[in-house]
Amino acid sequence: MVTMSEGIVDRFSLNLTFVLFLSVVVVTLFMALLTAPQRDELSEFYLGNRTMSPLRNGLAMCGDYLSAATLLGSTGLVALNGYDGLLYLGGTVVAWMMVLLLIAEPLRRAGRFTLGDTLALRLTRLQRPARLALAVCTLVITTLYLVAQLVGSMALLTQFTGEPSAATRTLCVVVIGTIVIVYAAIGGAPGATVIQIIKAVMLVAGVTVTAVMVLHHYDWNPDALLSSAANNSGTGTQFLEPGLRYGVSTTSKLDFFSLELAIVLGLAALPHVLMRLLAPRKIDVLRSSVVWAVGLVGLVCLAAGVLGLGATAVVGRETIAETDHKGDSAVLLLANALGGGILTALLSCLAFVTLLAVAAGLVLAAATSLAHDLYGEVIRKGRASETEELTVARLSAAVIGILAMMLALVSWGANTATLAFLAFAIAASAILPTIVYTLFWRRFTGEGALLSLWGGLICSVLLVLFSPVVSSTPGSFYPDSDFAWFPLQNPGIVSIPAGFLLGWLGSVLSSRQEPQEDAAYEEFEVRMLVGAKE
Repeated sequence: MVTMSEGIVDRFSLNLTFVLFLSVVVVTLFMALLTAPQRDELSEFYLGNRTMSPLRNGLAMCGDYLSAATLLGSTGLVALNGYDGLLYLGGTVVAWMMVLLLIAEPLRRAGRFTLGDTLALRLTRLQRPARLALAVCTLVITTLYLVAQLVGSMALLTQFTGEPSAATRTLCVVVIGTIVIVYAAIGGAPGATVIQIIKAVMLVAGVTVTAVMVLHHYDWNPDALLSSAANNSGTGTQFLEPGLRYGVSTTSKLDFFSLELAIVLGLAALPHVLMRLLAPRKIDVLRSSVVWAVGLVGLVCLAAGVLGLGATAVVGRETIAETDHKGDSAVLLLANALGGGILTALLSCLAFVTLLAVAAGLVLAAATSLAHDLYGEVIRKGRASETEELTVARLSAAVIGILAMMLALVSWGANTATLAFLAFAIAASAILPTIVYTLFWRRFTGEGALLSLWGGLICSVLLVLFSPVVSSTPGSFYPDSDFAWFPLQNPGIVSIPAGFLLGWLGSVLSSRQEPQEDAAYEEFEVRMLVGAKE
């Protein structure tokens, strides 16, 4: 048995991982510099090449969404919890279907660079306060998600070196964070897109090949794989039945439902995903791109399920839990058992590249919102030049990256999946109600937008502060304190309905709608359904 303090990979794997990672970083940085915007044009920096093919757009969308949590966390969840872990993967695929069916096309027709532009077209009053609220929500969501990626890089490092020293953790975060800032600040959307596509191809190929190796190990007999996983789980057939993790009590069942609700609804409101939906110039390209993204994400989730079951079957659930109680080491233990040091190094390098790619997209989304919505429209009131706004965007990328580095170092030891899921919950509670009401409700007003944005954000954050995430359990930020009166780890089941309710309440209680507001909505509706010439 290998403990976390010893690391789970040998010196050969460590050296090979470093060489592979350095090679990918050098190549992608070079390509990002080559494809960086050559002119001071906002659309090029914010959205990149708008004439890419559906496949390339779909790969970029897939790369923007799938993080190291999918490769490490999801497989670990399946390896430790069996059927309950597979349910979580199913929610991820359903979330993309919602994006395809509900918001992708209307938002693209009505949007420009950010959701703030869509709000400005829709609302006749309180446009700038709504943009300010949206910018704050975007910053909170992207920072949480970005911190989760950087903390994940430190957690991944422990798989090689065991418990890292403070100096090693700092070096890891600073190196990863600096590379991410360069991708976003210099490369803009074109540079971020390059790494997203490269990362997506590597991720799809890597998990598919490893899943094929698992199936080949069991002679392509899924029943043999499931039986072996159940036998090595220590729980027998219960491993393949619902309830191993989320069926212990009513609270755990509600927690699982809250988590799935946040995942399914939150994806459609993540700022970096919304920006990617605005990139294609033509609607038919967007539609095909999202279909590609759904298929690719579904393939990766299917492969992750196979890898999780394979890890339990080959390595054993007890060994995985003793190596890392969160299960993040499951896929690396499986790779070491099936392919030795080479496969372990390949998947480890893939995990680091995945962290880089997602982090770059998050920094770019936050910088775009701060520069365009906050600085360009709220502070400068639309009078900023493109060169001025681009300078602010690049500076914002650096500031956000540095802020995330500092928070990641403070948050060392936090559960990366929890941080990411909280970002989903805030997005679904604050931004999603605003999107849905903006696109589909005639009576939606500026007051409703402000209440849904601020109310959803504050409700989510307050519930998290008084939940087991912060206190009362061994895995909390403050395990020795106990002020967790809210029993669930994810607030989505309460905060998402609250966000919708507040948006409705603010609209119906605001002043009676004026004729110009009806006219504005009719014009907006035509644009949403037909689109505008560009």
